[in-house]
Amino acid sequence: MADMDAFRDELARWAAAGGAGDTAAQLAADLGLRTAVLLEGPSDLAAVEALAAREGRDLTAEGVAVVSMGGAMSVGRYAGLLGPPGLGLRLTGLCDAREEPFYDRGWQRAGAVRDFHVCVADLEDEMIRALGPERVEEVIRSEDELRPWQTFLSQPAQHGRTRQQQLRRFLSTRKGRKIRYGSLLVQALDGAPPPAPLAGLLAGL
Repeated sequence: MADMDAFRDELARWAAAGGAGDTAAQLAADLGLRTAVLLEGPSDLAAVEALAAREGRDLTAEGVAVVSMGGAMSVGRYAGLLGPPGLGLRLTGLCDAREEPFYDRGWQRAGAVRDFHVCVADLEDEMIRALGPERVEEVIRSEDELRPWQTFLSQPAQHGRTRQQQLRRFLSTRKGRKIRYGSLLVQALDGAPPPAPLAGLLAGL
């Protein structure tokens, strides 16, 4: 039986090497895919999957493939493979404000209807504003990262920055941290509403 990880792996190979994509097409058919969610990276994927789980949704069962592209500049390639020119899936997604032009061009080249959600800076920034800096610091403490956080704050480069700017930068300073906190910050929302771009994405699936 096909699974989403197998589809994502095959899609990544197809995007990197080109070719006909027959295996990816077969996996998509086996999974009953109808929609592809194009995300810049794995931290965004972690957040989307965590929010879906919080809402009791099984996106794979719903025919939705959530795809991390490894950077916004790959959006044209992935939109072509997954959208009307390729597998014919409906395209949606989430991007940072500075990457919006890449998404616009990718959707246009694929001949797809513009349907993606834009974060003011990035998803981490959206999550920090939704939770508030104090709540994010509580999550950092619960992960036993208070000392690294305090060491980070003592760096001269952080002096004069807002707490939100410092938190956003801290989440990107260690490999894997941004991905881990992608799901942790969604879980920390408890019953509070998620940021508008993330909420809008899930509501449209």
